[in-house]
Formats: sequence, C-alpha cells, structure tokens
Amino acid sequence: MDAPAPVLNPPATPQASGPVLSGLDGSVTCVEWIADHAWLLPLFLGTVAVVTELVLRRLAGRASQERMALDLIPARHFDPSPEQILRRGIELTRASTSMPWWAPRRSKAVRIRLRADGANPFLYRVEGPAGAERLLTTTPFGPHVKVTKAAPLDNRKRRHEVRAEFLLRGNPVATLRDVPLEPDPLQPLVDAVADLRAQIGDLAEICIDLQRAPKTALKARRWQLLDTAQRRERTEATRLTRWMHRDHQRLEDSWLFQFSQLLTPDGRRARQGSRMVMTPPAVRVDPAKALGKLAEDSHLVRVQILVRCASDTEGRAEAHLARIQAGLDVFGGSARLAIRGWRIGPWRLGADRFPHRKQFDRRWTTGQCQPPAANWVQLTELLGLLKPPTVHCLLPLLPIELPDFKLGDPSLLLQGWYQSPDGRHRLVATHTDETLFEVGVGKAGGGKTERALVQAVGYAHAGGGFLFADPHRDSWQRAAPYLAHDHLMGRIARIDLKATGPDSLISSWNLIGMHHGRARHEVVEDTVDAFATAFAWDDASAPRAIAIFTEALTVLTAVNELACRAGRPHDQATIFHVRTLLTDPGFRTSALAAVRDHLDEESMAWWQTAFPTFATDSFNILINPLARLAANPVTRAFLGQGHGIYNIRAAMDHRMIVWVCTAGNGPTDKLLVALLARDLLRAGRSRTDLPEALRVLFRVYLDELITLTGTAADSIAAMFEDLRKFKVQIHGMTQLLSRLPTSVRQSLLQNASTLSTTTGSRAAVSAITEEWGDQPSATHVANLDRYDHYAQFTVDGRRVGPVLLHGPLLDEVFADLYEPRQLRALEAAADKTAGVRPLSELTTCAATQQQRVQTFLLEHAPAATVTLAKSTKEFQ
Repeated sequence: MDAPAPVLNPPATPQASGPVLSGLDGSVTCVEWIADHAWLLPLFLGTVAVVTELVLRRLAGRASQERMALDLIPARHFDPSPEQILRRGIELTRASTSMPWWAPRRSKAVRIRLRADGANPFLYRVEGPAGAERLLTTTPFGPHVKVTKAAPLDNRKRRHEVRAEFLLRGNPVATLRDVPLEPDPLQPLVDAVADLRAQIGDLAEICIDLQRAPKTALKARRWQLLDTAQRRERTEATRLTRWMHRDHQRLEDSWLFQFSQLLTPDGRRARQGSRMVMTPPAVRVDPAKALGKLAEDSHLVRVQILVRCASDTEGRAEAHLARIQAGLDVFGGSARLAIRGWRIGPWRLGADRFPHRKQFDRRWTTGQCQPPAANWVQLTELLGLLKPPTVHCLLPLLPIELPDFKLGDPSLLLQGWYQSPDGRHRLVATHTDETLFEVGVGKAGGGKTERALVQAVGYAHAGGGFLFADPHRDSWQRAAPYLAHDHLMGRIARIDLKATGPDSLISSWNLIGMHHGRARHEVVEDTVDAFATAFAWDDASAPRAIAIFTEALTVLTAVNELACRAGRPHDQATIFHVRTLLTDPGFRTSALAAVRDHLDEESMAWWQTAFPTFATDSFNILINPLARLAANPVTRAFLGQGHGIYNIRAAMDHRMIVWVCTAGNGPTDKLLVALLARDLLRAGRSRTDLPEALRVLFRVYLDELITLTGTAADSIAAMFEDLRKFKVQIHGMTQLLSRLPTSVRQSLLQNASTLSTTTGSRAAVSAITEEWGDQPSATHVANLDRYDHYAQFTVDGRRVGPVLLHGPLLDEVFADLYEPRQLRALEAAADKTAGVRPLSELTTCAATQQQRVQTFLLEHAPAATVTLAKSTKEFQ
C-alpha cells in the first residue's frame, strides 16, 4: 500500500497589527522600566548638579584668591556730588568683570567693606579682582579721597558672633527711598557702631557685594515678573467677574427687585433680559509698570549685603546687629532691606544657623556674590553706600585719635572731657609731640585759663617743663596747691612783677649779663633786637639809635665779661648803664680804658672819632625809655642787678616750671613784657646749638594775648612761626582774635595744631567757626554752656574735629593732688629758685650798682684810665 500522503499545514497568514503591537509592548515595557527605576533620574540630575557645584566652587575659589583691597581715606572736607558717586559705582561694576574667562559668575564681584572695631577709625575698604587694581585706585573723587593699599585685618576669634544677610522685601520692582546726601546716609550706620569698645572685643562689619546684572538671569527675572503680573491680572479679572455675578444675583434675590418686577407690565421679559452680565475685559499688562526698575539695563546690579557682629561680651553683638538693621531702614520705601530668614519665637532661622551658616562664611571669606533672587537694584539707589563718609558725617571720637589721659605720661596733653555716644565720659588727651601750637578763644570766664592750668599741672607731674605768663597772678594762686609736691618744688620758679610794697619779693634779670656763658656778640645783638622790636626801629627809621645802642652794649658786655673772668659777677653793668656810658664822660673813660684790649680797632675808633660828633639830644631816643624803666621801682629792681637770676634758656633745658606774673598795662610794663617775649624767642632759637635729639620739649602758656601783644606782637608772631623747630610749644589764650595784631592773628590761625573756642558772641567766635567751614556754626558755639568748648586737633598729621568737649577743672581732675598745707613750702622753694629778695633791698642794690661797676673799672685799668682821659680832653 502506498504511504499516506503527508498532512500539509497551510502557512500562517501574516497579521498586519503584529509590528504595531510589538512596538506598543516595547513602549509599555520601557514605561514600566522607567516607572520601576524612576529614582535614577533625580539621582542623575542630582549628581550632575553636585558635580557642577563642586566644579564651580573650585573655580570660584581659585579665582577669588586673586583679589586685592584698597582703603579709601576721605579728606575732612570731602563732599562729592551725586554724579561723582554714580561714576564711582559704574567703575565698581566694571571692575567686577576683570576676571579670567573661566571664572564663575559668583566670583565676579566687587566688595565694599565697612568696618568698626572701637579702636581704629571707621574703615571704608574696596575689595575686588587683582586685575582691576588700576581701575579701582583711580576714583572720580580726585585728591579729596586718599587711596592706599589695605593692611591685613585683625580677624581674631571673638566669643560671641552673629551673622545676617539682607534681602529686598516689599514691592520687588520698586526702588529704595531716595536718600539725600546731606546728612550723610552713612550716619545711621556710623551711629549704630559708635559705642563699640575695643577693650571687650566689639566688632561690626558690613560687606556690600556688587555684581553686574547677568543677561540670562535678568531675562529670566523679567519673564518671571511679567508672568506673575499676567497671572495677577487674570486672577483679578476672574475675581471681579465672580463678584459681579454674585452682586447681580444678590440684587435679583432682593425684595425690592422682586416688587419692581411685579409692577412692571412686561416684568418676565425684563427679568429674563436682566440676567445677562457683561464680563469685564482682561486688562493688558504694562511691561514698564510690571518690570519697574528692571525695565532698563543701565546701571542695574545685583547686590549682596552681609553683616557680621562680634564681641567678647554676651548680648552686645546682637544689640549692634539690631542697630545696623535700624540704620539700613533709612533706605526703606516701597521696598526695604530686611534680614533674610524666619523668626520662630526667640530663634531666628537665617545666616547664623545651620545649614546657611557655612555658606555665609564661605561667601564672607572669599568675597563671592550669590545674592537672593530679589536683590536687584539701580546704582542710584545705593549712592549713600558707594562713597566714604563725607563732611556731613559725624564720626565718633576713638581712643586712637584722642587717647585717654594718664597722669604721669609725658607723651599726653590733657584736653577735656568727651562724652561718647553711649553716654560714657572719658578724659581725652592729645599727643605732646604733635600739639605744637594751641589757640584758645572765648569770653571771660568761659574756661580757657582753667583748661590751660589743668593741662600745665598734668604736664608738670609728668616731668615736663613750661613757662606760664599771666598778667593777673590769679593763675598762680589757682594752680599752686596742685603743684605743692616734693618732686616738683625744686623745679619751680616764680617771677612776680606785681609789687605791693617794699617787702614784695622780686627776682632779677640782667639783660646784658655775661655770667651765663653766652657769646658777647650774641648778647649785644639780642638786646638791640629786643629794643628795636619794641620800638619798631629799623635801618630806615632809626639807624643812629641802632648804631649808638650797639656800640654802647659792646663796651658794657666787654666790661661784664671782664668782671665774670675776675670772679666778680655782681659787679657787672646793667642795661641802665647805657645811659651812664653815653652821658657820663668819667664812666665812659674808665669803661673804654678797661676794655681797650678786648675791643677791636673799629669799635675803639668809633668812640674816638664818631661818638664825639653826636649832639647831646641824639641820645634821647635811647635815654628816654631807659629813664622810664629806671623810674619804676619794680623794673629798676628787676633789671638793675649785676648778677641776674632769670635765665629762660636754662629753664628750657632743665625742664623748669617758671611762673611769670607781669605788671600792668602802662608803657613801662609793656616795654618789660616786650623784652621778656623777645628773650623767650631768643632762647628758643638759641637751641640750635643742641642736636635735635637733645632738645627737650618746653611749653609756653601765654594768657591774655591782647595784653601781652601790646608791644611784643612781632616776637609772639615769630614764636608761632619758628619755635616748632626747637621743640618749644606755645599755648595762647585770648578773648577776641579781632583785637590781636594782624601778624599775631595770622600766625595763630596758620600754625595752630589745636584750635578751640568756648562760648562768646557770634561776631567774636565767627573767626574760628569760619576756619571750620561753619560746622558748627557761630550761633551754635555762641549758645554753649559754661566750660563747654569746641576744639579741633591734629592727629597723625590729620585734622580731628571740631569735637565738643567739656572743659576740665582742677578740683575735679586732680582732686588727689590738692595739697594746701604745702603751699608755703612751695612758695618758699619757688622764691629760692628765682633768687628773690625784697623790693627795698633790690632797689638799694640797683642804686649802688653804678658805684660798684665804677670801682671795678678803676681797680682793673687805672693807668689806662688816666691815659685815655688825657687823650679825650685833648680831642675835645
């Protein structure tokens, strides 16, 4: 049999939907896989974000290492215009981009650092890329702001620190308040940190980081603002429509509407038509209004404001942060600066807490700028922060500028009481070596003399020497109980020229005495110069008087030199012997014979040939003032002793304390004051024979300058001009500058290291306030309380002040030094040092001095006297 035929299976018919179903199955499988592994996407994105952040941080940290810092020190008169400040802001934003191409955006910023630590002046520092140093160094402020390379900051760790970051709140597109430049917008911030105390580690810093507006971020911010505005408008339109429907429905449901429908003939039709409510059209968004200050690209920046306060005392850092926050409120308007974070009860979650603290410290240290999204501002909104403090900003007085006074420290001169912003009072002082010339102005009883006395007493107890010239004697009586100490008595000398009777104690001064070891020609020149200055002699107006006076003094100083060599200084001639030499032939013959070998040929020839040609009245110009001096018992006694004690040059070199109480205001008294003033100037200038390192400081207090400058104007003016080089410092006091001679007034104002004024009339104090630019005004000074005064000082070559001080009082500052029981011992020691004797005794000695000198001359040249007398008679 044949094998059965194989069963043939027909081929499968292909299905058209097979590939579609396969693809669909694959998609479903892919979706299922993605759903099962959805965690991989955020992991991938997170990994990319972390890696990107790490790379950016590394690059930003590398770029931030190439930064520099400059300190901006404004001049006292610094007063910039808004245009200058805006230009400076443009320079800062331009400098922020001076970075390598690879530097991340966060590192492209310029920082303005405001720092106060209670020890140094308010610091205004600019930090930026090293490549922008030249751009940052040159400012539109010109010479009114000094730009120097910054020194490293003292960033030692304090026990308590607080941090804060400020962001813009309120209307995000509104501008900050337009703060005027006068008063200075920095004033609230300066006041906030004015009470910092360096002793307890107080510190406050504000960092303002500026960054040019990134175009991409700016576009995103604008899109966000427009989208927000559109959504707000749509929400408002929807809400308005909803309320319109509700209002219409409420109206239809009211009994008044229903009653009106019943009264209407065709009420049904009217009611059906009344249900139609018009939907208000959507309001188009105005881009300019929606974008506000972000509508324009010019001068738009992102700003980051970081604040850090620290202290070693708990609570002070928080208090200063609160004050700084209040100080920044001055910029608040529709938009304001507020601390970033949330407050929960007593806790604030912000830059001072985890996890923001680490990021804050990184930005603080590196200067990187990552501001909040809302911190977009125009440069014109920050004008008050883009410049150092101006003339309209009152900075606190720090110990580094005017240190606290310490009794016994010779490097400090007491100035007065200063009240700090926190209400504390401290006794401030200036540096002695910088306080060259002081000028005090104000009405009588305002405290000028008292302040000078307190300063002098403090300087005396510190080992310093000074001369106090007082026309009234009251200052000695006021200061003596505070100087009555054993370690001072040996250095004090009192020269009292106000005699009240024959028992009054008077010292002595020989103008032409040679017992001090001075060169003869110097004594002659100085004496002639003293009289010529007092009487306004010069080679044009009085050549004969100068010539005769010079030749006469040449002879008398030669006589005195001879007497000193012979060990008889008490037999020296005095200034009164000029009159005798010119009018008494016998005395003249004896003097010329005695000094024949000590004079040059020209001088002897002058006496033999020129002198006899003068008429008798030619000598009156010299004899008259000498006669007035001789007629006054006090001046006769003071100037008529052969061995004078007064020697101001020796007092300077030995740190003596010399009190000179001058006499009245008569012509004779004025002449004596002029001689003393010229001698003081001479003594100061004579210190040129000492090396500068060996010249000890010596201070001179001149009370009642109006009285002292009567005939000594040129001498006192020259003191304020010349004596600085010889370490002689002058402190002058007067009630009215306008009554001083022009030369004295100009020298005072030109060279004053300290310029102060107490209360007085507006006209009187205006001469001082004009020097200060009427800050404070004359009206303000005129209304000061007693003992209050404004003073301007020189510190490290810079002007400080005017500062309001309260004048010190002796019984308030030096109460512990008050020793009235030692007053008699002090006066006895001061009189002994001054070599005083009763007026009656000195007057008798002065009257017999002529005979003493004549006797000395006869003893030393009798033969020469006879020969010279014969030749003189033959010539006559």
